[in-house]
Amino acid sequence: MRHVLLAVLLAAAAALAAAFVTNDFYLRILFNICIYLLCASGMNVLLGFAGQKSLGQAGLFAAGAYGVALLTTSWDLGPWLALLLATGIAAACGVLIAAPSLRVRGPSLAMVTLAFGIVVEKLVTEASDIFGGAMGIYAIKPLTLNGDPLTMQQWVWLGILLCLGLHLLLRNLLTGRFGRAFLSLQADEIAAAAVGVSVHRYKVLAFVIAATTCGLAGALVAQQNQYINSDFITFNLSIFILLLVLFGGAGSLAGPVLGAVTLTLLSALLARWSWIEHFVQGALLLFALYAMPKGLAGVLAGLRRSGTSTAPRKAAEPDLQARLPTRPDDASPVAPLLTAQGVSKSYGGVRPARDIAALLTRGHIHALIGPNGAGKSTFINILSGVVRPDDGDIRFRDTPLGRISPHAICGLGVARTFQNLRLFRELSVQDNVLLGQHARMRNGFLASLLGLPASRREEAAARKRVTEILRFLGLSELAQQTAGSLPYGLQRRVELARALATEPYLLLLDEPAAGLNPQETAELGELLLRIREQGVTILLVEHHMDLVMAISDHVIVLDYGEKIAEGTPAQVQADARVTAAYLGVEEAPEAALELSLAGKP
Repeated sequence: MRHVLLAVLLAAAAALAAAFVTNDFYLRILFNICIYLLCASGMNVLLGFAGQKSLGQAGLFAAGAYGVALLTTSWDLGPWLALLLATGIAAACGVLIAAPSLRVRGPSLAMVTLAFGIVVEKLVTEASDIFGGAMGIYAIKPLTLNGDPLTMQQWVWLGILLCLGLHLLLRNLLTGRFGRAFLSLQADEIAAAAVGVSVHRYKVLAFVIAATTCGLAGALVAQQNQYINSDFITFNLSIFILLLVLFGGAGSLAGPVLGAVTLTLLSALLARWSWIEHFVQGALLLFALYAMPKGLAGVLAGLRRSGTSTAPRKAAEPDLQARLPTRPDDASPVAPLLTAQGVSKSYGGVRPARDIAALLTRGHIHALIGPNGAGKSTFINILSGVVRPDDGDIRFRDTPLGRISPHAICGLGVARTFQNLRLFRELSVQDNVLLGQHARMRNGFLASLLGLPASRREEAAARKRVTEILRFLGLSELAQQTAGSLPYGLQRRVELARALATEPYLLLLDEPAAGLNPQETAELGELLLRIREQGVTILLVEHHMDLVMAISDHVIVLDYGEKIAEGTPAQVQADARVTAAYLGVEEAPEAALELSLAGKP
């Protein structure tokens, strides 16, 4: 509420200042601040939150500008309806560009969007029959009030109102489920998919938001000027929009405001010396990238934090009274939870999975063991959708998994941790675990954008469930700590908490004890037994044989991608094929095998 009040007060102050300004030059500067703030706010979602780099925003600006120009001149539509439709045209262009191009990432994505911007610039310049070429389109209908065109002062007030509304809407969206999903894409797309985030869908959504705001800004500029030509649509505009976000502070709600105000005023001061203006913008871009990576907003936030203590708290003991949130299971308790038959995967001549079969029983801890390179992690990756099998049939609660995406598999009730930690390191412990609740929350885009009561209830319920999970694992005192700042053992526990927050039927753990000391390993074993007691089935990949033999109900042994044995821990210890796999001989003394499987020299 304090943020909303501050935003309203700042907008009211800007509107009041505009009421006393009579010089059109200064009013135009205020209007340009609003235009650039609209562009930067959407670009902040794409770059600052979702971590996707675009160099084609000028093309989307052109879609809105030329859209409203053609709708009001060639089609003779009313100016307000044309503004709405032109914004929709820009959003549609965003979908058409994003759907194929966002399947690539990093520099490749930047190149695709750069190409789009260049194509649009050439199109509006050369296609003079439609877009007027270098002469442009004249007589664009301006917005009106009571039949009269808006005055410059009214344009500024409209711009302030639109910026305030957009800021509050994006605040609703980005401080909840959707904002966390966007941030997870920037941190680790594989981990994001594993907790139920549809990676491609959210990348497209972020791109469309940026396209919509740029298109709206372009349409407003065209209507205010009543004229548009290719001079407005240059690569410099794309770079300037990027600079607004980076210099103001990517990923901060205040960043676009700081960037738009600072850089628009600076551009106005340097406007008479265009070569100096471009030089300064380039220098500021380099400065923002290397010397001030979190922008002005990051600098101000650092000043606020400088006087506060940042000493990390210690983890508490797990609360034995806490209960994990679970989803109901109406299937028969004796029916298999997961069955796999003939699962195979090859990479050229290497076959890490060869005709693997497995049956997982509800309420059991299953262990998957074998020497290094046996194919254990490959099998876990196949079950979680990270890797698609070449052959075989996998059924989870009678649903085939072979061609389902990782986020959909998570939605069915399969959660996982990773052999190498994949935490969202810059997010807090609480936000990491809240991301595990993503697929369990039902507030959609519009409800979240508008901040409807149903969305707030979903957020409150998710936070309540996360609080219980943190109590269960003894992480309550660390809820607000940055996940990447914790000791390694606690980071492992946070990743486990995030997986449990998906409310899984089946929990896949890929070497959860890796890097833990003996005390932490023993505590992990106790936690896994408590998790099983809550009704969660576990498939554990682990090299710590003492842990495996102490807590497992059923053990599967792989060697060179093939299943060579399975059964109870005692049965596996007595199997000669397991002896050969671990000790490299056909036969070995029973005592030596027991010591090997117990993790002892």
